[in-house]
Amino acid sequence: MSVNLVPEADIEELLTRSLEKHPNQSLKNTLARVLPKRLVEVLIERKVFADKPLKQYNPKELVAIRESLENWTIAPNGTEGYRTAEVTLGGVNTNHLSSKTMECKSIEGLYFIGEVMDVTGWLGGYNFQWCWSSGFVAGQHV
Repeated sequence: MSVNLVPEADIEELLTRSLEKHPNQSLKNTLARVLPKRLVEVLIERKVFADKPLKQYNPKELVAIRESLENWTIAPNGTEGYRTAEVTLGGVNTNHLSSKTMECKSIEGLYFIGEVMDVTGWLGGYNFQWCWSSGFVAGQHV
């Protein structure tokens, strides 16, 4: 799954302007302007990004940073199956979604299905049915 970690920011512009105005500023401090500071710290701790002054990055490295943040890829590491599957409350408010397509009303092309939505059903398979049904509906419109 690919996620844009910075949908509200233009990372290319941020990096370019920061490099021009503050070439000695660290990548950590630059990214902390648009991402939670702790997330940036973890990315650096895990060596996803090196924390060095912006002037030490070449243009190719800056492009790679931007692409990484705008196309952050995660893969589920598995499941415990139906044996331990449970239902929780909360999630995306259904008032923000089209009931006919499951598309977010404010962000075109963003769909939500299943238990990520604030929909709760009785035990006995109803939640599974909701997952499958909402997935089918969204799939017809993607």
